[in-house]
Amino acid sequence: MSEIQNASARAAQKKVKPRTPKVNELIAKCRSVILGTVDAGGAPNASYAPVVRIGNELYILVSFMSRHTANLVETQKASVMFIEDEADAKQIYARDRLTIDAVATRVDRGTSEWDLGIEKLKEIHGNVLDILAGLEDFIMIRLTPQKASYVNGFGSAYYVNENLEIIEHRNDVGHTVASENT
Repeated sequence: MSEIQNASARAAQKKVKPRTPKVNELIAKCRSVILGTVDAGGAPNASYAPVVRIGNELYILVSFMSRHTANLVETQKASVMFIEDEADAKQIYARDRLTIDAVATRVDRGTSEWDLGIEKLKEIHGNVLDILAGLEDFIMIRLTPQKASYVNGFGSAYYVNENLEIIEHRNDVGHTVASENT
């Protein structure tokens, strides 16, 4: 019986046409990202941060009072997710999302990169940046994408490169129906 169900699931999946990827549009809609970090011992932490994209890199201004900031500085690793708002999603299981594996690098105050990051963050997030940028515990982190994946529906997943460009449709792995013994 489960082989028939699996065949049916595969046939249904073949009928699903992938939707056109809209990576840049999703990034532009999102004013913050979900952050996944780990400490040196591998303990995970999930959080979020307001974000700005400059070129292909992402910039966040975060407080050292936050666990995720210490993790980013310590391990220089992050998983970053842009995700469609639940209120806009047609199907909660198929929200548009871009997940990026990134290298985290601290940006020094007083550099042109710091100044540009603050300027661009302020354009999106307002005058609160004048206050936050002046607080010593707030630091800027550059998140440099290494690879990513983009999903915008059932059967519509893509590999994304470090330039946040679609490489190819991920059609090599399909859904199967679970057997009753699983």
